Amino acid sequence: MPDVPIISLTVNGKPARVEVPGATPLLWVLREVLNLTGTKFGCGIGACGACTVHINGKAQFSCLTTISAASGQNVTTIEGLSADGQHPLQRAWIEEQVPQCGYCQSGQIMKAAELLADNPSPSRDQILGHMAGNICRCGTYLRIVRAIQRAAAESSSPASPPKGL
Repeated sequence: MPDVPIISLTVNGKPARVEVPGATPLLWVLREVLNLTGTKFGCGIGACGACTVHINGKAQFSCLTTISAASGQNVTTIEGLSADGQHPLQRAWIEEQVPQCGYCQSGQIMKAAELLADNPSPSRDQILGHMAGNICRCGTYLRIVRAIQRAAAESSSPASPPKGL
């Protein structure tokens, strides 16, 4: 049996060392080895976005990213977005009543967080374009857009109302 490498990376700001085959998808290391189950398995082929995490601040599908590709990288999952669950997007998601089944939500929020980090005041069209790779089977797309707009408004001015659709 070949040697299994020890792979080091940073997950949610903390060093992690895992001993798994290098071709193992990051998704399974997060869920099964590190017990970070907020990242969901949806399709396994990078078509739905439920497994979206940040790698060095950029949204990536963890089902398509091998653990060897994540070696030495900074990975942020939904659990690491905010220590107390009070990230503006997480609050906006609740205020706009986005979740129905909730399955896609961590991936949606991580994708939206990337957008707001790069563009703190996106237009509706920019939001739609950026979020296009993340699927919501329940069809809460209008609420997702409103939540992103609310989080953007809150981040720019806490007293500002959300931008209209």
